[in-house]
Amino acid sequence: MGMNKGARERLRDFLAKAAESAVTITDFRRLPGGAVQENWLLDITVAGGEWAGDHNLVLRRDAASSVAASHGRGEEFQILKMAHEAGVTVPTPCLMVEDAAVIGGPFFIMHRLSGEAAGHRLVKRPADDAPARALGEELAKIHVICPQGEALSFLALPQASPALDAVARYRLWLDDLGAARPALEWGLRWLELKAPEKADIVFCHRDFRTGNYMVDGGQLTGILDWEFAGWGEPEEDLAWFCARCWRFGAYGREAGGIADRKPFFDAYEQASGRTIDPVRVTFWQVMAHVRWAVIACQQAARHVSGGEESLELALTAHVVPELELEVLRLTGALVGEAA
Repeated sequence: MGMNKGARERLRDFLAKAAESAVTITDFRRLPGGAVQENWLLDITVAGGEWAGDHNLVLRRDAASSVAASHGRGEEFQILKMAHEAGVTVPTPCLMVEDAAVIGGPFFIMHRLSGEAAGHRLVKRPADDAPARALGEELAKIHVICPQGEALSFLALPQASPALDAVARYRLWLDDLGAARPALEWGLRWLELKAPEKADIVFCHRDFRTGNYMVDGGQLTGILDWEFAGWGEPEEDLAWFCARCWRFGAYGREAGGIADRKPFFDAYEQASGRTIDPVRVTFWQVMAHVRWAVIACQQAARHVSGGEESLELALTAHVVPELELEVLRLTGALVGEAA
């Protein structure tokens, strides 16, 4: 979705009203990426009042595509505020706007962080344990967040096993597509049979991976993209970060393609006081690849159906066979591979 001149002018007028001062938009353009949500660079100058001065911001709104289980912008903004108040390194939230008349849909504004987020570039840098350790410490902070207040009532605690709930959810999504994906069906059945006993339930980011954090000069500057956050097991986030599909080709570096998993796990254990169970991590790694494969199938189906013609959605389909192969490898379905 583009942003026409009229929307830009309405946004300027809205910001001027909120700031109680004249506002000049000095730069406004869409940032790369964002198949599910759009991020727009927004630089403004406020003439006077409490907000006087220059501000480097990001405006975040819905993209044309959607993903099942993704929170709306109002919900994501509440989660971002909660994470910020809990001391997690995140962009500082500014404004939430539900009025679709401003730019055509709800959006929120946050301060812009410095650094690089693109996964395919981050993994090309020399291996560096420092960001991996910092990410382990940040994840420990996330896992002690306790959502409170009416505004966060949508984050209800799960009543059953998060693992079995996830299996049922992804099986339903796959069935709704009406396509034969034997490797994913195999993976779902394996997950159903191997599901561990319900353990600690914590607040999870649920998309904690390379590509969703910023690094500047080797230093972690922020955790991004909270639209999938909710309750789960700690190993879900740990495994998602270490999943092969999020190493962007740097397969030998198990921690997000940037380092070995040891500094990441060690930092998490030290900060959280938990001992990581490698068996549970392996289980959730299988789940990670099944989850992303099913979502990729959904994205591709939107393009093929003609409802949302998009090169990005079409290209997403090409990752599915690689994900299916990893599911088969991790579950021991390939000859000579261990479960």
